[in-house]
Parts: sequence; C-alpha cells; structure tokens
Amino acid sequence: MAALSLHEVVKDYVQGKQALRVIHGVSAHIEDGEFVVIVGPSGCGKSTLLRMVAGLEEITGGDIVIGERVVNSLEPAERDIAMVFQNYALYPHMSVFDNMAYGLKIQKLPKQEIQARVARAAEILELSTLLERKPRQLSGGQRQRVAMGRAIVRQPRVFLFDEPLSNLDAKLRAQTRLEIQKLHADLGITSLFVTHDQVEAMTLAQRMIVMNSGRVEQFDTPEAVYSRPASTFVASFIGSPPMNLLHSVPGLEPEKILGIRPEHLDLTPGVGWQVLVQTTELLGAERLIHARMGQENLTLRLDAAVTAPRPGESVQITARPDKLHFFDRANGQRLP
Repeated sequence: MAALSLHEVVKDYVQGKQALRVIHGVSAHIEDGEFVVIVGPSGCGKSTLLRMVAGLEEITGGDIVIGERVVNSLEPAERDIAMVFQNYALYPHMSVFDNMAYGLKIQKLPKQEIQARVARAAEILELSTLLERKPRQLSGGQRQRVAMGRAIVRQPRVFLFDEPLSNLDAKLRAQTRLEIQKLHADLGITSLFVTHDQVEAMTLAQRMIVMNSGRVEQFDTPEAVYSRPASTFVASFIGSPPMNLLHSVPGLEPEKILGIRPEHLDLTPGVGWQVLVQTTELLGAERLIHARMGQENLTLRLDAAVTAPRPGESVQITARPDKLHFFDRANGQRLP
C-alpha cells in the first residue's frame, strides 16, 4: 500500500496553436489506506485526473507521487496500480477464473500462487461458485465483481475506480456499494474512486474531492462537505434536493447569498417569510414542498406525517438560525 499525492497537476489539450487547459493545478494528498472519492458533474475533469494517475493520460505540469516515487514518466504497468472501469472490460471467451488470472499469467507468476490469489479474491467477492462461468452467463453485478477481483489479485499499492457502478440498476448499485465498502475494510488499499453520483460519493468516501471545471472546490469529509460547503457550487451540487440559495431576503446584505438546506426550513403559521406553494412531492417518510418567495424558488423537506399545504396555498416559514450559510455574491465562496 502507499499514499498518493498530487502536486499542482495540470492538463492541457493542444488545439492547433492554442492549448485548452482542462485541469488547473490540482493538489491533494490521499493517505495510505484511505478511500477518497472524486465527484463532480460531467466534464469537470474527474476522469481525466484519474487517468493521469493511472498513466493513461500524460500530465502537462505538476507531479503525481505514489509512495515515495514520482510516477510522471512511468508506464501504467510500472505504477503498481489496478484500475476498475465502468464497462468491466472482461474477455468474453474466458472463464471467470481466467479473466481474474490473466494479468498474473502475463507476469509469469507460479501456478500455485495464481490459484491462491484468485481463490482468495473469489472468496472475498463471493465468486467462488462462478469461477468456471463465462461473462455472458453472469449478471451485471457479478461481472463488475469479476472486474474488481481481477484488480484485487494484482495486489496493487493503489486502486483506481472509474465510475464502476454506472452501468448497474439502482438496487445493484446499492448492493455493490456495500461490497466495495467491505472490500476496502478487508484490504485497506489506498483507493481513488470517480463518480458523478453524489450518493455514491457520500456513502463510500472517507474524504471527497468536489471538482468543478478542472478545479478542486472542496476536499474534506462527506459530513464537512454537506454541513459546511466551501462554495455555492458545492452547496448546490451536494444534497438532494440541493441547498436553497437565496439572493433577495429581507435583511440580507446585498453582497451576500443566504444558503439553507431544505430540512432546516419549517412551517410556522403566523410568523416568518410568506411563500406561495407551487408543488409537493411525497417521498415515503418525507415530503418536499416547492414554493416561491417573491423572485426566489425554494424547497422545504418535511416529515410526511406533517399536514402538507396544497399547491396555490400561501404559508409562512422560518429558517433555523443555527443552520444558516452565507456566501460571497461576487465569487461564491463561503463567508465566516
């Protein structure tokens, strides 16, 4: 195992005589054995960053360090990493065993060691009874476990996951998230996991990197990112529904934006802000109330047992004073 460090990593793509910068000086240190998730919208540079760590993309500037080695100029095979892709990349004509063992055979490891490594990985991933099957005989979740098993047998210093759950349905995604958590608890290998799904990020990460347009907006624990977002971008990206960001509230200074999570707004008849209910959504134990206050749209999250106002009804709400967030209107950064 090894720590992974990024020092002012830059990536440019040359278009004619001009260079398009897609990664803008990213720095981060991932501790030995830590599970870090990179999350952000499509096009933010998260997969490009992961591919640079893997050696599949050249870096334009900065350093990538695995353990004590700067790996900028090393080929992927020399970096002692293993990567799990979203499309499984299994050989269709090979059995599960042979898919998992293929890389070890290329390394010309002894047959007994190959069998032992594959057996151990299959046991961890509950694939022991499927080793003779071909990929076409497996479910999507089983194929992804085979892909993870192929990475495990390598016994790498760093695991890299590139949106490995995106091809699975909702139930399988939840199940596989639990398997990945268990896998990391068992093996303790430094892991970097890329996703656009904030639920995956919040549930899997020990710390998470929130990226936006090739830059790191925040690098912290899921709890800190949710409870103290560093910018309006993080506040609006993390959380479902996202934080309400209000620009014109009575008493709010002109240079500030007020942020309030939907669960920190309450119906308070007779006191508070007057809002007009637009729509309501029942989500099992909870209900979302979408409302309008002047030119501002906002959302409340209420217990489903609370009697819900009807669309078109005017109600009053208040925000919990200890749950308010303030951001600079000019640059979107969090204010003390």
